[in-house]
Amino acid sequence: MSLKQNLHNLKEKYKGTKMAPAFNAIHTFLYLPNEVTHGGTHIKAADDLKRTMNIVIMALVPCLLFGMFNAGYQHYAAIDGSLRANVLANFFTFDNFWIGIIKVLPLVIVSYGAGLIVEFIFAVIKGHEVEEGYLVTGMLVPLIVPIDTPLWMLAVAVIFGVVIGKEVFGGTGMNILNPALTIRAFLFFAYPTWMSGDKVWVYDAVNRTGTADAISGETILGSYAQNQEVIYSNWDKFAGFIPGSVGETSTLLILLGAAILVFTKIGSWRIILSTFIGAAVMGMIFNQIVAAEIITESSKFYGLMNTVWYEHLMIGGLAFGAVFMATDPVTGSQTNKGKWIYGFLIGFISIMIRVFNPAYPEGVFLAILLMNVFAPTIDHYVVQGNIKKRLNRTNVKTA
Repeated sequence: MSLKQNLHNLKEKYKGTKMAPAFNAIHTFLYLPNEVTHGGTHIKAADDLKRTMNIVIMALVPCLLFGMFNAGYQHYAAIDGSLRANVLANFFTFDNFWIGIIKVLPLVIVSYGAGLIVEFIFAVIKGHEVEEGYLVTGMLVPLIVPIDTPLWMLAVAVIFGVVIGKEVFGGTGMNILNPALTIRAFLFFAYPTWMSGDKVWVYDAVNRTGTADAISGETILGSYAQNQEVIYSNWDKFAGFIPGSVGETSTLLILLGAAILVFTKIGSWRIILSTFIGAAVMGMIFNQIVAAEIITESSKFYGLMNTVWYEHLMIGGLAFGAVFMATDPVTGSQTNKGKWIYGFLIGFISIMIRVFNPAYPEGVFLAILLMNVFAPTIDHYVVQGNIKKRLNRTNVKTA
């Protein structure tokens, strides 16, 4: 008897029981559902939730693979700075990728494992099918945390994020906050020393063997915040050969993912573009403040204020947040005009937080969470504005 037939028999066995949702999730992960529509007129489309989530995951895979190579590269470059002289020759090596495997892959496994366990438990308790929404969240979470995040810490944060950020609101499609960013926020506020500082962005295997001093892996944002000399070129920043969270460093590959999302009409180009515009405007304002000598070099805000506006678009998590987080169709604005406002404010507020919070010079996840809360309000006023315009036109014609 074939595996497919055995699974079909098991499905019939569990049909109507409490464990049916859990089994159906495993069954439909391996095979397409065998139910078909009968009679009447039905709209048949290929863009169901599972396929939508899979496309987003495919858009994230280049960032994941690059992050695995970068994990090893940053480790060895921190030990031997001469490796930075010829980045391309020293980046795509098996040694670098191996560190990525032993450090990044466990983050992915724990993220999916802890999150799906919660999803299965809630599906069994509430008696509904397991929702595919966590497929993307499970991939996003490992890409927005430091390389050395302890696995138990990640598991605790994932459980909190899935329960508090999604399930209490009713599950996929009902949450008001992005679950992945809720997890990141929990990690930042519960374990701040593991989420920032100069020791968490580079895998510190040498120090843990007791044979060398700790490796300093200050992120590029930290260097700017402390007004230190930055050793990376604009190409390094754009391509991603810099320390940072696993998947956030390569703006080039993030833009490739953006192209996939926009082409497949999963991500909103309006939100992505307006987020970059908002960040650029805020960056230009700070550059003008520095140019007018309102802020001097002695100010703790000077370093990031003096950062050229277009560099803000290539460093930190801004690009990753704009493409993969802000475009979440559940928590973002739904109206076209609302998307422009929503994205612009995310970019604008991100750079503001980045500059005025030197202790943790990154603000995109806080900005997106804030705008998640205000997205329904933005849409409400956009809709009311349209209604008012139409009523005014009607009154003019009547008169």
